[in-house]
Amino acid sequence: MKGRIVVLGAIGGLEAAALMVDGQLEDLLVDVSDAMALAPGAICRAKIERPMKGQGGLFVALPGGEKGFLKDAKGLSPGQSVLVQVSGGAEPGKAVPVTLRLLFKGRYGIVTPGAPGLNVSRRIREEDTREGLQALAGVVMEGSDMGLILRSACEGAEEGEIVEDIAGLRELAEAVLADLDGAPELLVDAPAPHEEAWREWADPAPDEVVEGFEDHGVLEAIDAVLTPRVALPGGGHMMIEPTRALVAVDVNTGPDTSPAAALKANIAAARDLPRQLRLRGLGGQVVVDFAPMPKKDRLVLEQQLRTAFKGEAAETSLAGWTPLGLFELVRKRDRVALTSLLAGRT
Repeated sequence: MKGRIVVLGAIGGLEAAALMVDGQLEDLLVDVSDAMALAPGAICRAKIERPMKGQGGLFVALPGGEKGFLKDAKGLSPGQSVLVQVSGGAEPGKAVPVTLRLLFKGRYGIVTPGAPGLNVSRRIREEDTREGLQALAGVVMEGSDMGLILRSACEGAEEGEIVEDIAGLRELAEAVLADLDGAPELLVDAPAPHEEAWREWADPAPDEVVEGFEDHGVLEAIDAVLTPRVALPGGGHMMIEPTRALVAVDVNTGPDTSPAAALKANIAAARDLPRQLRLRGLGGQVVVDFAPMPKKDRLVLEQQLRTAFKGEAAETSLAGWTPLGLFELVRKRDRVALTSLLAGRT
């Protein structure tokens, strides 16, 4: 099925949203409230506890007795109140990752306290449109020392809708920043999947928004994501298996025995790897055992990897090859693992 379709529904009793592009599952959002008391994106008032020597960070007390881990928090002292945002998923028994860098996201804008400046998405290239949006942002944010990023969804949107969205974000950010004193408290909850889909999948605009996972191949695509094996063009496959320490990926050529079989399978795996990690909610250290190939082909494969990860929202660092011929990368844990969310529910 051709086109960009947003499907709203539920899976295993959890609210969910799926983005299907030309019949392929491109993204999936699932309610994490049963797995995490504080979902990624939530903004809280927290209290500094003790530093973790040798780990470059410290623990903070969060609402509901939760513990958070804050990296690179220089100049903070125990007992001090700070505003933090949950920056990713956490495994059971581990502290919730948080950051001091707050982002107030809307459909058309992102307000950035502590990072001044008015910026327009690079995806909007028409100069007159950029200048008009810049002027609009200047009017709405006049007198504020907070920054603003105008998202690509602004292109073609009604001016009134953009102003309403940005003004609401500014008002919310100012209210939160003024609420620093007190015990740990949840100040802004993370968006539910349907709301996040409306906000994050606005550009390019979907061809259709429908309800119900029974159609459009969503349930079958989710079932495929819950298995380690990923079929590749040409008969090859890769196995994606998370462990406590890292995510292991193994690429195989399958029945193809031609001289170019390894490179073809490896390129296919490299192109699909970002999508697979995103759908499965996997991050941290990722080690890929590509199919054996001549060292001269590594440069081609690295270029494919860089291109594949370029547009990913989750920050990814391509570390390179190990002496044993494995490829290492680190992807930010921005989600909760899908298998843990749906365990016993499907």
